[in-house]
Amino acid sequence: MGRSSQFSAAPEGKSLMDFLPTTIKSHARPADSKHTPESRHWRQYKHPVFIKEYAPVTSVHFSTTKPHRYAVTAATRVQIYAPRTQKITKTISRFKDVARSGSIRGDGKLVVAGDDSGLVQVFDINSRAILRMLDSHKQPVHVSKFSYLSPTQVLTCSDDTTAKIWDVPSQTSICTFFDHTDYVRAGQFSTSNPNLVLTGSYDSTVRLFDSRTGECEMAMGGDSPRSGPVEQVLMFPSGTAVVSSAGPIIRVWDIVAGGRCLRAISNHQKTVTALTFNSDASRLLTGGLDHMVKVYDVGTYKVVHTMRYPAPILCLAVSPDDTHIVGGMSDGTLSIRRRQQKSSETQAMLLSSADGLFSGQLAGVGQGRVKEKSKVKPLGDANEFMIERRRRQRLRDYDRFLKSFKYSVALDAVLKKNVPPTTTFSLIQELIHRDGLKIALSGRDDVLLEPILRLLLKHVTDPRFGELVCDVARVLIDMYQPVIGQAPLIDSLFVRLHKKVMAELRFQAELQRTKGALNMIMSSSLAFLPS
Repeated sequence: MGRSSQFSAAPEGKSLMDFLPTTIKSHARPADSKHTPESRHWRQYKHPVFIKEYAPVTSVHFSTTKPHRYAVTAATRVQIYAPRTQKITKTISRFKDVARSGSIRGDGKLVVAGDDSGLVQVFDINSRAILRMLDSHKQPVHVSKFSYLSPTQVLTCSDDTTAKIWDVPSQTSICTFFDHTDYVRAGQFSTSNPNLVLTGSYDSTVRLFDSRTGECEMAMGGDSPRSGPVEQVLMFPSGTAVVSSAGPIIRVWDIVAGGRCLRAISNHQKTVTALTFNSDASRLLTGGLDHMVKVYDVGTYKVVHTMRYPAPILCLAVSPDDTHIVGGMSDGTLSIRRRQQKSSETQAMLLSSADGLFSGQLAGVGQGRVKEKSKVKPLGDANEFMIERRRRQRLRDYDRFLKSFKYSVALDAVLKKNVPPTTTFSLIQELIHRDGLKIALSGRDDVLLEPILRLLLKHVTDPRFGELVCDVARVLIDMYQPVIGQAPLIDSLFVRLHKKVMAELRFQAELQRTKGALNMIMSSSLAFLPS
């Protein structure tokens, strides 16, 4: 037998070392397979949790600090959710009118939100106490956000066509921008420069302001009457480019080139109402009133994945650790999609935090008075050696049966529904190498033959397993030819297998004729080309 020499007698505890488990042969996926690595990543966000709110969910915002709680704004309240349990931990409902744009500060301690009366309030996230009231806008405030680099400053954008920067400790307005001529419904601080503010308005323009001068440094869009009102704006972390949405069109603006439009993308059927990045800004996620969320590669701006939601999307956010995608819809539904982090990702996060702690400790060396030296005890003598114990390899069921030469039982073990075909045919190949295929197929009644014939019938036209299916079918026919006609189910399976093989042969013959015709056409066309 081909590999029988590997099964010689061995002392107790060493038999596993003498046995080689079945090698599962991998097959390359077809080039046109829809399950690309990109789609497999986004498909990991599964089992969405749907939570029903009393009114449309207009804003979702994640805290940048762990445990990455997120604020959900709907009706007259802002609710703080825990990402692990998807439960509400705090509810802030001290609003006189419909609340808007609840945002958590970078340290996770404060929440700011505006409402339709024009009032902006700053809350303590734990006690829910009102710390500051910023009352200057006379119309609804749709944007209220903390600065990334100056945590004591707040940006507000209102339907009174103005945007303001507030100093939270003094409760006063530092700067007011008057350049817009219609509702200002989108805005954010720059993540790379604390003095730059980006806004988008229903006057079809995207503007970049400098808080030091109060002037508009750059105006983008508004050249064409078809450009439409700007619903959302989003600045890249580098601060060199901006994404905006107006109607179903997404535009990418180059700030370094003076606000030149780099791209105009239209993949949604209705207005795009949400823009957000993943954690490293390598993917752009857009949500629209057409119930769709589309994921773009920011290098090529091609759609790499699409997700469908049950209602029009008003807001969208991705957690800083890329484990949650939260979307708010117009019918009051909050959708929470969760992905389990891989062990490698968790280890990378732990290592990065450990490096940061170690760097912080090194930063204090040589500053101030010298601290007491820490005593490091040696782990052992330098001449000592630690002998690691080798873990015993656990064999799968079919390998344990192969090891004890129970070929028929091993074949039955891989004919179950939950076993992938690559494993099944790898074991069949192993049986052929051992001259054990006839032993595994012999002595079977119609009940035990049925799963084998169904396996052959299913994969006879699969280019990965077709040749092996024909070999097994040939052995089956030789062995059970004398009893064919005694079991109607087995006979019908053999007939179906025969028909499928004949249909495949006709298809291959047609392909060969088509190939020959194409070769004649190509050769004749080449004859007329100039030499």
